[in-house]
Amino acid sequence: MATINTNMAANIAANALTRNERTMGSTMERLSTGLRINSAKDDAAGLAISSKMTSQINGLNQAVRNANDAIGMIQVEEGAMKEVTNMLQRMRELAVQAISDSNTSADRTALDSEFSQLAAEIQRVGLNTQWNGSNLIDGSRGTASFQIGANASQTIAHTFAQVGAATITSSTPAAANSVDASGSAADKHTMTLDDGADFAVDDTLTFNLNGVIFSANVDEVDGDGDVSKITFHGSSTQIVEAGATEVVLNVTGTNAAGNITASIAADNVITFTGTTTHADADFTLAAMSAYSDGTSTANSTSQRGLTAGVMHADVSSSANAQNAIKTVDHVISKVDAARATSGAVMNRLEYAADNLTNVAQNSAAARSRILDADYAAETTELARTQIIQQAATAMLAQANASASQVLALLK
Repeated sequence: MATINTNMAANIAANALTRNERTMGSTMERLSTGLRINSAKDDAAGLAISSKMTSQINGLNQAVRNANDAIGMIQVEEGAMKEVTNMLQRMRELAVQAISDSNTSADRTALDSEFSQLAAEIQRVGLNTQWNGSNLIDGSRGTASFQIGANASQTIAHTFAQVGAATITSSTPAAANSVDASGSAADKHTMTLDDGADFAVDDTLTFNLNGVIFSANVDEVDGDGDVSKITFHGSSTQIVEAGATEVVLNVTGTNAAGNITASIAADNVITFTGTTTHADADFTLAAMSAYSDGTSTANSTSQRGLTAGVMHADVSSSANAQNAIKTVDHVISKVDAARATSGAVMNRLEYAADNLTNVAQNSAAARSRILDADYAAETTELARTQIIQQAATAMLAQANASASQVLALLK
């Protein structure tokens, strides 16, 4: 039936042309952007998955940068400790040299001068080593947490060493005291470490027994923060435990050629006793010279830091040089342990960064398979839609022309 008001053939051709143009537009958009999914209507589920994967990939890439920053930060710490170790080795060499009685008093003075300068430089390195404007090894950094992952709580922690010595407390006995051990009973001198201080393992205590300087390491503390076990570093390593038998400190010097015993009791009470077995075992607990804080302190000081033990050591005498060797050896072992920890964390961070890179690359490949356009398929689809568009346009033109042919019936 020939009609004029309704041209079904033209309507069908127009609809087909509209649908084809829409398909061709989507194909051209995919070819232009390189993406199969450009909006939620293209693939709602695929868009949601790819969006989450994008967040994960961006987080992983940032985590790799975080890991590299952390490695650089710890490298600065380890590099500073390496130089500290070099200086400690030189200090030990000076102490060994100073022990020998082939040195004159002037020689030992010169050796002690270099020894003191190296100790001061170690302290300066400990207090001034910085990364990104903040101190690393002065004790203020503490434990740092590095975000090494795309999601919350995926962290690696590292505790930065405290190389610089920080004074915890200076302890004063009841009075400066001289002990005469020549009598029938041993005289004792009791001193109490500051009971208000909260001591920690590896804190360093320094004592001056009649001019002979001893360094002691805190090995254990009780629940109240009181010292319960210490190790003296002298001519031989001595350990003192709360409630344990007294140990002997070999102290030499004027009026102290014999032995002195030391013990520790509750509440940080340390007792030094002159032994009656040596008539010349007298000793004096007298005020020490100025410490690093520049003030005159009593005969004991407590410090925190890996190198605290060498801050008050000296090689001005053979006895002090012998004690200095023990102290330096102990400090070297602590610095080496801290360097080993730093090295282990750096290795862990490097492996973590490598793993994060692999995960990010594989995730990006997986997202590509979901999100990216297949150019071979899309170019084929574009060619198909272009041919259909040409055909639909031609058919629409013919359908529109068929209505005008009805007029021929009216002639």
